Amino acid sequence: MSVGQALLLHALDLAYALTSLALISLGLAIVFGLLGVMNMAHGEFVMLGAYAAVSAQRAGWPLPAALALSVVACAAIGYVVERWLVRPLYARPFDTLLATWGLALLLRKLVEAVFGRGYYNVRAPFGGPLHLLGVAYPAYRVVLMAVVLSLLLVLYLWYRRSTAGLRVRAMVSNPLLARALGIDTQRLASLSFIVGVVLAGLAGVLLAPLVPVEPGMGVNFLLNAFFALVVGGLGSFGAFAGGVTVVGSAQSVLSGMFSSTVGYAAVLVVSVLFLWLKPDGLFARR
Repeated sequence: MSVGQALLLHALDLAYALTSLALISLGLAIVFGLLGVMNMAHGEFVMLGAYAAVSAQRAGWPLPAALALSVVACAAIGYVVERWLVRPLYARPFDTLLATWGLALLLRKLVEAVFGRGYYNVRAPFGGPLHLLGVAYPAYRVVLMAVVLSLLLVLYLWYRRSTAGLRVRAMVSNPLLARALGIDTQRLASLSFIVGVVLAGLAGVLLAPLVPVEPGMGVNFLLNAFFALVVGGLGSFGAFAGGVTVVGSAQSVLSGMFSSTVGYAAVLVVSVLFLWLKPDGLFARR
């Protein structure tokens, strides 16, 4: 392999690491960034999406059916959780953290009871490699990167250009004024929470062919997403992109040079430094 091909391979691996982290973090960014709710069960919703892919594979259904199953399951659970668990605690952030942590334990144990503690593998819908300038790279990873980038673009345009996005920004900036202008902030908050957990479930379905599926898989997803938000801050899509880039690059590069443990430790150190020296992240909300 030539130097150019090696560099291309490393660039593709880095792009995959960044887009997968963005996919994992997006749902938490919506719930935490817009509602101020640190959803400790975020990783478990990713896990539910992965087990939706496992269930679809068992039934002989294609991946789009797993996506639909994940949307229905996560939306239903998200509605119940927001309505009867999170909504009474919006003004008490620490209590929401404890409540969603308990929810995470419950979801994990329920999945263990249904599927057991073993590992599952999900077949990728695009099994062969894709040849790019002489470099063979898994086709599914390339498709996943394209899907994530398209999703981020659509969400950005919706948030910045649509009337619904304007209402959400008004709710985040000044909830009292938004209510005075006739915006149903409670309904918007509920929809935002549901969208956040549905995106987490979709992330689980899309990543299931690339990772071992087991009940404890959500913990690492939650931590990586939280680190990205800590570094980037909660101010904007730029903050989200900045946090994902810093955390994803550090973890990917150091894991490749040394080991995954070193990469994870480096991300933890960076996150602690940001919490200490720049607690609002790279881009604080103004």
